[in-house]
Amino acid sequence: MRGGLRPRPKEEEEESAFVSMTDMTVSFLFIVILLLAYFASKYNDQNMVPRADYEVVVEERDNARQEIVQLQETIEELKRELEKLREIDPLETYLALSAVERRRILETLRDQLRIDFPDLQVFISEENDALRFQGDGLFASGSPLLRSDRRTIVETLAARLSQILPCYTIGQRSNWKPECNPANAVIEALQIEGHTDSTGEFNQNLTLSTARANNTFATIIGKSPELVEFLNFRAQPVLSVAGYGEMRPVKDNNTKEGRDTNRRVDLRIIMYTPSKSEEIDRIRKALSSGMVEGEKIEPL
Repeated sequence: MRGGLRPRPKEEEEESAFVSMTDMTVSFLFIVILLLAYFASKYNDQNMVPRADYEVVVEERDNARQEIVQLQETIEELKRELEKLREIDPLETYLALSAVERRRILETLRDQLRIDFPDLQVFISEENDALRFQGDGLFASGSPLLRSDRRTIVETLAARLSQILPCYTIGQRSNWKPECNPANAVIEALQIEGHTDSTGEFNQNLTLSTARANNTFATIIGKSPELVEFLNFRAQPVLSVAGYGEMRPVKDNNTKEGRDTNRRVDLRIIMYTPSKSEEIDRIRKALSSGMVEGEKIEPL
């Protein structure tokens, strides 16, 4: 046929489309190659972290996280302990307030005696548990008897005790009131302690000190016989007697002043100390209601 065969229009269209797609693909690949070349030119080994360093950093991060967790647990434990400390222990509070009341009783006795006897040297012991008469002794050297000019001091002390003890003891003579004993403290023992200086033989001094305590006790009871009726929480009389001889000096026995002071009687106050918090309410009830004579309140 003249001039050869001409492609049909449909075939020409398909061929044109194929060429166009090929051109687009080539163009796209060219652009990708250009981009890869660009990013390759920007690549810098210095921006990369060695694997070993990376692993070290990761380990340090994990350790830090673990330490933070442990620290948080410690903080929580400390918070719990702090809350426990903030909780008031009734037993410890009671014992602390009882010690305060004992100090207040001793201060009251001391101040009243100083009013009655301005020249009297009477002090509270370093342990805040006893009334101590110092200076010129209550007893002459070697004598178990109170000096005549000191007997009035002991009798006045007896009268003062008769006024104070009702608020801190149990029994028919108990007269507890919140204003005089807000801590509900109870006196376990009011101990009259006899002491001597170091002059003489040890056993003789022990006997002598006991005789001095007994004579002081007798003088107190002679002045205020009702004192034997004041009872502790065990339904026992609070008054008691002890002799220590030369074993508990408060001054140097090598001086006359020291020996005069060591020939003394201490009035020691021992407060009742409950072993359980449950006893505190029973103590309060016993103080507020008194106790029938002969009835014994057993501690828990």
